Formats: sequence, structure tokens, C-alpha cells
Amino acid sequence: MYGRRNYRVRGIVLTIHLQAILAKVGTVLDYRNAHIVYAQGDVANAAFYIRKGRVKLTVVSAGGKEAIIAILEAESFFGEGCLAGERVRMSTATLIEPGVILRIERTKMVRVLHDHHVFSDLFIRHMLSRSVRVQADLVDQLFNSTEKRLARALLLLAHYGDPDRPTTGVPKISQQTLAEMIGTTRARVSVFMNKFKKLGFIEYNGKLLIHNSLLGVVLHE
Repeated sequence: MYGRRNYRVRGIVLTIHLQAILAKVGTVLDYRNAHIVYAQGDVANAAFYIRKGRVKLTVVSAGGKEAIIAILEAESFFGEGCLAGERVRMSTATLIEPGVILRIERTKMVRVLHDHHVFSDLFIRHMLSRSVRVQADLVDQLFNSTEKRLARALLLLAHYGDPDRPTTGVPKISQQTLAEMIGTTRARVSVFMNKFKKLGFIEYNGKLLIHNSLLGVVLHE
């Protein structure tokens, strides 16, 4: 069974000039509804950049168990494994809301990275940041309780750490999705969500609001 991880990576904020460069070599895919961009096992021959919307990356084990390994926001790349020699997709990428995706063929993406050093630097920094997050997620999965994993997932989804946003809303996400992100059942997520609400760490007001006080659950030994 695949290790279950959860991360929401901040994207690369590209200048208008760099966006124009990518637009020239890429193909714009405008999806009005949730859509599978590529499936696990497909040929890996392109990288993708999220202009608008959110993308869920999932993997299925040999035994048929599915796990969410990432939820990526606008200004994030995905499918970049093809640049490192990946021949087939190791995961399935699905839009979880209407969005706009830029598809860049592998050879064209390599050329842009070689020809535009500013973009190359940004891209490498983005990939290193994602690598660090994956390692942190693995430690979280191996050593933390379900309650801590859920609290951490909610804080990451709410962009915890922004001093100007002490109470932060989370985009619409189901308890089943949260359960798949942290490797537990929907029932367990429901129990802890009710507990967090009772303690004042979260609240429902048309959308899910996350208070910074939820950090105490993660830090508590």
C-alpha cells in the first residue's frame, strides 16, 4: 500500500513575461467541470501548470486501495516527473473544480528551462519546496496520531502562518477527501472535526474557518 501524504504547495508566481513564454509553447486546457487530466499508467510526455482551480493527485496500490498524495492550487506545476525520465504516470491528476490548465510537452518544457534562467531558478525552488513538504508529510504519517494529522492538514489547507489572516477559510472539501488525505476513515474525521468545533478551533459559517489555535493540537505531545 502506498504511503498516504497530504500537502498543499504554494505555487510559482510567474511574471507576465514568463507566463507569455509558457503560453507560446503550451496548450491551454479550459475545463468547465471536474476532469481527469491524466491517469496512473498513462504515458508521461508533458508537464502541467495550474492557471486556475485545484488539482488532486491520487495513487492506487496493487491491492486497489486509493490514497490522495497532494492537493495542488493555482500556480503549481504537476506531472513534472517526465522531466526526470518518468515514462508512465505514477499518479492520477484530477481537477476538483472548474479550472484552466496549461499543458507543456516535455521537450518544450526542457527548452524553456534551458533558455530562461529566471524561470529555471523559480522552478527548481518550487520543486525543492515540494520535496521538503513530502518529507515532512511522510514523518507526519509515520509518527503522528490521526488527530494531529487532521489538524496539520487543515492548517496547511488554510495557509497557516500568514499573520494577516488569524482566521482563515478552507476551500470546499469533503470529510471523505480529508480522510483519504490523512489515511483514516470518514467516521474518524467526523469525530475529530466535531471535537475541534466544540473546542473553538474551527467553525462553520457557510464555509469552514480554521483558527490558528488549532496549532496547539499539532504541538501537543
